[in-house]
Amino acid sequence: MPRRLTHDRQIFLYALAAGLPGTLTSLIILWTGGYTPKVQWTLTVLIVGFLVGFAASLRTRVVLPLQTLANLLAAMREDDFSIRGRTSDPEDPLDAVLIEVNELAETLHEQRLGAVEATALLRTVMEQIDVAVFAFDPNHRLRIVNRTGERLMGRGMEQMLGRTADELGVSEWFGDAPRVVDISLPGGGGAGRWEVRLTTFRLGGLPHDLLVLSDVSRPLREQERLAWQRLIRVIGHELGNSLGPIKSIAGSLETLLHRNPPPEDWREDMRRGLQVIASRTESLSRFTAAYSRLARLPAPRSNPVVLKPLLVRVAGLETRVPVNVRPGPDMTVSVDTDQIEQLVINLIRNAADACVEVGGGTVTVAWRRTRHGVDIWVDDEGPGLSNTANLFVPFFTTKPGGSGIGLVLCRQIAEAHDGSLKLENRPDARGARATLTLPL
Repeated sequence: MPRRLTHDRQIFLYALAAGLPGTLTSLIILWTGGYTPKVQWTLTVLIVGFLVGFAASLRTRVVLPLQTLANLLAAMREDDFSIRGRTSDPEDPLDAVLIEVNELAETLHEQRLGAVEATALLRTVMEQIDVAVFAFDPNHRLRIVNRTGERLMGRGMEQMLGRTADELGVSEWFGDAPRVVDISLPGGGGAGRWEVRLTTFRLGGLPHDLLVLSDVSRPLREQERLAWQRLIRVIGHELGNSLGPIKSIAGSLETLLHRNPPPEDWREDMRRGLQVIASRTESLSRFTAAYSRLARLPAPRSNPVVLKPLLVRVAGLETRVPVNVRPGPDMTVSVDTDQIEQLVINLIRNAADACVEVGGGTVTVAWRRTRHGVDIWVDDEGPGLSNTANLFVPFFTTKPGGSGIGLVLCRQIAEAHDGSLKLENRPDARGARATLTLPL
């Protein structure tokens, strides 16, 4: 296959071809016009030399700017944005091209500088955050690890990069995420409970795995400490409310027995004191039973349940006030029927209590499909909520004889179903609204 002529040679040949007709005409006239041989050869050399020189000059004028552009683009390809092409006349087409290339180099320089700064910031953030970050390539070989990851593994970066997840002993972390795992690596410095999150990203067109582990031991211990403090405060309050009167009455009865002679009504005083002691003891028994019930809530056993019949059945259990079940879409949810029924019973009972408190009213139960699940709400026509801060505090109640665990139990059931429970005042009327959100 013949070799293709380069661009500069094509320009040279085109220039020769453009001047060839005039040159031939001049030479024909010169050699047929009766001039002396000396004149003929002298003029022939001048004419041919002028043609070749003009073609070579034109070739140079075309090739040099292209070489300049090639050098500029090659420098940009090598990430060198400091070279610029010299320009003088923006109206000149060639200068206009150089101006655009210079602008492109400036833009790329700014973007490169921004990328370097962003990379430096990301590197600094990764080194400072208290989260272990590991990046694995498609072959599960470690490519990126931060300082927290080094502390977790108990090894330096140079000892880990390039090794597979199996060699590092972390392949078990590539499971369902997010989840909390107990980590205790041989020689590692990160023993404790860590939350594992796994996601993917693309680098060089290939999918990579990004493994992020955050230490939840300290937050969990802090939450545990706060829970114990809250529990001790509640238990201490309840025990103080009961043991204080029991101690006082027991002391009074002991004093009464030591009086000689005893007063005439000492039997009646003794009987009333023992009744108070028995009453407070029964109150403590109810308190411990309520706490035991709250602490032993079993995990839900979910089964498909048609929502409307369940709500209609539960609503029919309340007879003190009318309970209106609004029509809604036909929906099937996967729930533990017993637990959800108990939850809705508690919500309807609370709504009925609120209506009875103001002398009457209607409880309304409705539901609707949402983007991610279903909302079930219970409206009452009671006085509304004056203070929502303590609604879900265990054993807090404003009802005479209430246990203070109803709403806490309801929220615990909702969260066990990956849902939520919210109480608020109704936006359109007097009363409160309890909204249960469940996933489909």
